[in-house]
Amino acid sequence: MVGFHFAVPNRPGRLGSLLEAFLPWLGLAVPVLCGLALLRRSAAALVAALLSAAAWAAQFGGLLLAGDRGPHDLVVVQHNVSDENPDPAGTARALAAAGPELIALEELTPSALPAYAAALAPRYPHHAVEGTVGLWSKHPLAEVRRVDIRPRGIGEEWSRGLRAGVRTPRGEIAVYVAHLPSVRIGPSGFGSGRRDESAALLGAAVAGERLGKVILLGDLNSTVDDRGLSPLTSRMAVPERGFAFSWPASFPVSRIDQVLVRSGTVPEITALPATGSDHLPVAARVRF
Repeated sequence: MVGFHFAVPNRPGRLGSLLEAFLPWLGLAVPVLCGLALLRRSAAALVAALLSAAAWAAQFGGLLLAGDRGPHDLVVVQHNVSDENPDPAGTARALAAAGPELIALEELTPSALPAYAAALAPRYPHHAVEGTVGLWSKHPLAEVRRVDIRPRGIGEEWSRGLRAGVRTPRGEIAVYVAHLPSVRIGPSGFGSGRRDESAALLGAAVAGERLGKVILLGDLNSTVDDRGLSPLTSRMAVPERGFAFSWPASFPVSRIDQVLVRSGTVPEITALPATGSDHLPVAARVRF
């Protein structure tokens, strides 16, 4: 199933996307299949189990390898801080302690924003906020603007995307911060329609970006295996090392917080210790 997840149809109920949201966990079935094959003494069943293991290793084995410690251009942190976070200042200090050059935040609230801004200001003098998403940077920002990723039927007050040019010593980089709509599992299946629509709008914005070097940081409410994010993953590189499961923070089973890059690579992504959010932060190294 791991090697043929794309064959699972998305209609009805977007079952394909639901499967892909937890795709790495299908590997847990391999030891069970091997045990059953040995118990039954079935060579055919054992071969099938070993083929499943090979398919899993081909798709996810690289994520288990030791991180690439070669040279890199930037360290970035991505975090959905939660609009119910009881300690914004403590969360901000924890993220800054990881030493990134860029910090992207989602679910910023008007009441908590001053605490984040004050805690991050000493190390990150440049920042931009659009609606509930924000970017803090050690480098100057330019051409900051809202990116409209609203699905149909959502009002103007819904603002979850921004774009900023970051003027680094290695040249200017376009950085996008986004928070795609949530998904729900209900009687009609996997409710990812609005998220998929928003991903398509964001993908179009990235495709039209004038700068060659692009970083996307965000809570995309999906994994990079989910076909719903193909407007983005077909255009951008995904992390090469690390599972970095980020949600839910109490028992992480999925990485829905993403770092994607155009004209470069993400050699490694890792999950950081828990904050006051229901997500774990993720940190990544970026190489152009």
